[in-house]
Amino acid sequence: MTASLSREDVSAVAVLARLQLSPEEVDVFTSQLGQILEYVDILNEVDTTDIEPLAHPIPVTNVFRDDIVTPSLPREAALSNAPNTDGKYFFVPQILEEQ
Repeated sequence: MTASLSREDVSAVAVLARLQLSPEEVDVFTSQLGQILEYVDILNEVDTTDIEPLAHPIPVTNVFRDDIVTPSLPREAALSNAPNTDGKYFFVPQILEEQ
């Protein structure tokens, strides 16, 4: 199956992608996208009847570390570089108006 790509097809895709293409760009993209579709046609000739569809080409494993409970930073150390605190909480400028 050879897919034929027209200038109108490229212009329609450009509209969907919200791209403004000049007539010269439409010609260039028509040629380039046509070449891509020809390559996909070649790939479609490969027999994949016994190949299971994959979500990933390689096995995916969890890369997160184990969740190990450790002591947290002491409050005094956490507040030590804060410009304004009451010794227990950070004070920050108010950014929302009260209603």
